Amino acid sequence: MTANTEVQQFDLVVVGAGPGGYVAAIRAAQLGMNTAIIEKQHMGGVCLNWGCIPTKSLLKSAEVFDSMQHAEDYGLSVKTAGFDIKKIVQRSRDIAERLSGGISFLMKKNKVTVIDGFASLTAPGELDVSVDGNSVATVKAPHIIFATGASPRVIPGMEPDGKVMWTAKEAMTPTTLPKSLLVVGSGAIGIEFASFYRSFGTEVTVIEMLDRILPQEDADISKAAQRAFKKRGMKFFTGAKVDGIDVKKTKANAKWTDKNGNEQSESFDRVILAVGVSANTEGLGLVEQGVQLDRGQVVVNEWSETAVPGVYAIGDMTKPPLLAHKASHEAVICVEKIAGHDDVEPLNAMSVPGCTYSSPQVASVGMTEQQAKDEGIDIRVGKFDLSALGKAQAMGKTDGFVKTVFDKETGELLGAHMMGAEVTELIQGYVIAQKLETTEEELMHTVFPHPTMSEAMHESVLDAFDKVIHS
Repeated sequence: MTANTEVQQFDLVVVGAGPGGYVAAIRAAQLGMNTAIIEKQHMGGVCLNWGCIPTKSLLKSAEVFDSMQHAEDYGLSVKTAGFDIKKIVQRSRDIAERLSGGISFLMKKNKVTVIDGFASLTAPGELDVSVDGNSVATVKAPHIIFATGASPRVIPGMEPDGKVMWTAKEAMTPTTLPKSLLVVGSGAIGIEFASFYRSFGTEVTVIEMLDRILPQEDADISKAAQRAFKKRGMKFFTGAKVDGIDVKKTKANAKWTDKNGNEQSESFDRVILAVGVSANTEGLGLVEQGVQLDRGQVVVNEWSETAVPGVYAIGDMTKPPLLAHKASHEAVICVEKIAGHDDVEPLNAMSVPGCTYSSPQVASVGMTEQQAKDEGIDIRVGKFDLSALGKAQAMGKTDGFVKTVFDKETGELLGAHMMGAEVTELIQGYVIAQKLETTEEELMHTVFPHPTMSEAMHESVLDAFDKVIHS
């Protein structure tokens, strides 16, 4: 520490201002703690600035454009359906900037001290804050929560160049649309970008190492989603291994081995690497101070405590699922536990819903059918196709279904899996049902409004118990 370094003392300090970090800071301030948050770049983190929010803006533009293409199906006419990719991108950037400013306002409202810079742990309860490599402050607190998130994983030999080889950041801000696009990886991020670019006419090819796309989802969902995306003109290679991508000027020449062992090759205008993320732990001083890592992720207990007393970690730098809403919930649990609340419950990872905002959308919570079987549970499974639903037909959105998995003996709702229009807005119904330990009987006796897409949820439950009405 130099003579000019400022020393600041707080009750609690948060490192990182993403959806985990800023929520932790607000909750701590609400509980009367003198709180600071340290952020090196953007209030709101990657999610708000370069992830969750701007991508949903892009996907909404794609959805509206898709609807314009099918105007005649609704008795309407659109003479010229066009788009301006620069305006589409600018709309997403404006929304992100507006929300980022909103987070800054919330910090002021809750009297959270915001410190700009990069923080590293120099001792338990002590952080060094630097800007451009120069130490500017020492911050001390008995409780320090790290919420630094994760960054896109890079495959050796396929490093992004920001021009032809893209990460999600470049994929969100194109100035022109590529004629052809290769997406490596078919998780939620890869599929969302594939869906977006296909909507605007790009020829899209997706390569997935595992045997199906959206591998975290129920197998029936994965298969149905792939069929739906194929109908939109996307190409898929599952069970495939990328052997190399050679960039020559403005083209990427990709080679891969398909699931049958055949060598494939094709040239693409752009490549999006969506092969997962790695926890942001480098340079934070965590390992040096005794914090344990497991395969790059910070090891924590159910209260987000690390092996070092007074040091905590939440969000994408810890165990899956790596989702913004999981990070925010962990933040509240962590802070309330620090505050001594005795009614705090640890997070059950199986209760965290997952959403993919493609066209069609995918949403799920809890166990897949296969996971339940692997645990030896005797199950009942219900399924209801949207094609049999009045509201879906009225909307012209009949592709998809709802699937529910129950414990046959107890009636417990083990999992729910959905594909179709607006299912990312419907899944919360099952999330609440699980949290309240709702049984199959209670769900069957619940009155669902008509006509709505939510009726498919009711019918799926009824189908699990051989009581389905409209199928």
